[in-house]
Formats: sequence, structure tokens, C-alpha cells
Amino acid sequence: MSQWNRSGTGLAATLSASVLLLTACSGTPGGGGSDDTIDIGISLPLTGDFSEPGKGVQRGYEAWAAAVNANGGLLGREVELHILDDQSNADRAVQDYEALIAQDQVDLVFGPFSTRLVVPSARVAEEYGMLFVEPAGAAAEVFEQGFENLFYAAPAIADDHYNHLAEHILAMPDDERPRTVAVASMDDPFAQGTAYGLRDRLADAGLEIVVDEVYPPNTTNFSSIAAKINDSDADMVIGGTQYQDAVNLIVELQQLDYQPDLAAFSTAPTNPEFSAAIGARTEGILSPTGYTPEADWPSNVEFVEQYTELFDSPPAEDEANAYTTGQVVAAAVEAVGCAEQGDCQQRLVDWLRQNEVETVVGPLSWDDQGRPQSAHMIQQYVEGEIRIVLPEALAEAEFVHPKPAW
Repeated sequence: MSQWNRSGTGLAATLSASVLLLTACSGTPGGGGSDDTIDIGISLPLTGDFSEPGKGVQRGYEAWAAAVNANGGLLGREVELHILDDQSNADRAVQDYEALIAQDQVDLVFGPFSTRLVVPSARVAEEYGMLFVEPAGAAAEVFEQGFENLFYAAPAIADDHYNHLAEHILAMPDDERPRTVAVASMDDPFAQGTAYGLRDRLADAGLEIVVDEVYPPNTTNFSSIAAKINDSDADMVIGGTQYQDAVNLIVELQQLDYQPDLAAFSTAPTNPEFSAAIGARTEGILSPTGYTPEADWPSNVEFVEQYTELFDSPPAEDEANAYTTGQVVAAAVEAVGCAEQGDCQQRLVDWLRQNEVETVVGPLSWDDQGRPQSAHMIQQYVEGEIRIVLPEALAEAEFVHPKPAW
């Protein structure tokens, strides 16, 4: 993978020149297929239910494009991103990828955010024989569709995100281990995958699930769910969440003075705005993550430095997974020596099936269904900062238990 070698100012100029942000389903998504550029088609939820993480993925893609172009592009050609807003709607995402591939003849495609958008989008890519590397479709169902061209650009799938935490809890002495668990999850395959992977491992070990609620993605009022959790007095709460839903649920629980021994929420705690959104009462809250800006992988050190110069804050997990998507595709393109539609796409797929790629989230390799063969870390808010606490070999701070002080 090319290395960063320009100042933040130069990268910002490269960024603005190489990203086309277009309106979903506008009928004129942009001109792909130029001999002077490598055109990459992307549909993202920049508005709607998944807009918060969708914008993070956009920033990650933009940072990757700026880095590549600052170093001469791919195969000596400038990378140009054609980004459409699917408005968090699966039908629009399908239309976007149809237009980008068939009408605009982009050379490559990158995946969207959310399992709900990844599965139908991957189906389109598969139909056209396109390599489909995606940053945020981790639910088990993504890898049960029989896709032959799909790769997930992160360390582990959703069901396995909490494995380190489950192992740690089950290794606790009996008098310290939580006995009752309350679960609330968005009706979303990724959110449920993360929550239920942990729930089921704890339940199988004898912990009692006293609340198990599912809510629609557009839910904003969590008073009734919070009341059930509070009434249960569960020792531990698990949230299968994205971002705003976690914030709203936690605020409701705070107002009820519910205080669990352990609290774990997927995705939301890794967002830079999370602490302020819940009133900076974060102590002890846990979350799985496939990424930390502190990791000393060579490309990550440079990524963090230059991303921070571009966007005035360090990257979070969504941004890193998007950047990783670019790294994975770029590695295949440079190795195979092509990046166009047609036979080249199968050559890219075949290369990734047989090789490991160094990325900002560490080395990645995949099984035949596109599942990465690694593991997520567990982060926790410790004295106001989110730190890696599991596995112990990678820990930046000691695991806090009990009583997250939110």
C-alpha cells in the first residue's frame, strides 16, 4: 500500500479534487470509466437512520483516496470516488449500485454501511461479477448468502465481537460474576448479532436473561424499555445499538438511576460524540471494537496522523474500516495489475482468497465466505477515556468492575 507523503494541506486539496458527492438516484451519478482515473462507485447512508456512521465511513473512504492520490494513485492513475446517498434505504442502495456499475461503468465498487444495505448491494455486485469489499456488514446472514465476491474489511463478524468479554465474565469468581442480564437491541442484523452473540454465550453458561427487547431502527422514545430494564434490576445490560438509539436509551436509564454492574453497547461508545451526548457519565461502559488509533501497525500510525490533519480529530472504527476497505482493494489491484470491469474482477477476488493484507486494523485474511479470521478487542471507559481492556495482552488499562458510574 502506498504511504502518506504530503502535508495535511496538500491532502485536503487532493481530497476535495477526488471525491464526487452525488444525489442518490439522480439519474446522472457521474462519469466513470475514464482512462486517466480509476473510478470507484459507492452508495452510503448519508441521511436517514444510519447517517451518523455512514458519514464516518465516507470520511474513511475520502482519507484513503487522498492518501492514494498523494502518492501517485493506483497503477499510476488517480482514484476518483463517486459517492451516492442511499438515504439508509435498501432499495435506493440497489439502484445506486446498478447505476454505478451498469450505467456509469465504474472500475471498482466499495460497500455501504449496515448489513441491511450490504446484503442487497452485494447481490448486485455479484450479479455483475464485481469484487465487493465492505466495511460494515458483519451480521452472520451476510456470509450465509453464498456470495463469492464479498470480503468484510474488519477483524471479526458480529456474533464474535464480544468473545473476549464473554470469556472474561465467565472466568470471574462466582461472587463477582453478574447473574442477571437485560438485553435491548435494534431490529437490525448487525446490532442483534453483536448483542445476541454475547447474550447467548452468557445464557448458555447459566446467567438469567431477565429482559430481552427488540425495537425498530427509527425508535426515539425508550422510556418503556428503560422502565423494564430498571424494574428488572439486572446486574448487566447489553445494548445491540448503532448510535442515537444507544444515547437515548442510556439517558432514559440515567434518569431512572438504574446502575448495572456491567454495561455493554455496540458501536455507539466508539463515536467521538458519545461522551458529550450522554452527559459525560461514561465510566465503565464497554464496547467491542476492531480498531484503536493507538495500534502500532505501520500504516495505522500514518493514517491517524494524516486523518487528524484532514478532519481535526482522530479516526474512529467506522472510518478505520472504510480506510481498510480501500487498503484491501488497493493491495489486490496492485498485485494483479488491473482495476476494470470484466475478467479482472475475478482475478482480484482470487488474489484476496489466497493472500493476507496488512491494514490499519492489522493483518487480514478471509475464509471462503468472506469472513475475516481475527478477533475484536473490548474497550471500556476508564477515568473518562475509552481504553482497550481485553484481551489482557493488548490492554491499555485494567478492566473496571463493578459499577459503571453513568
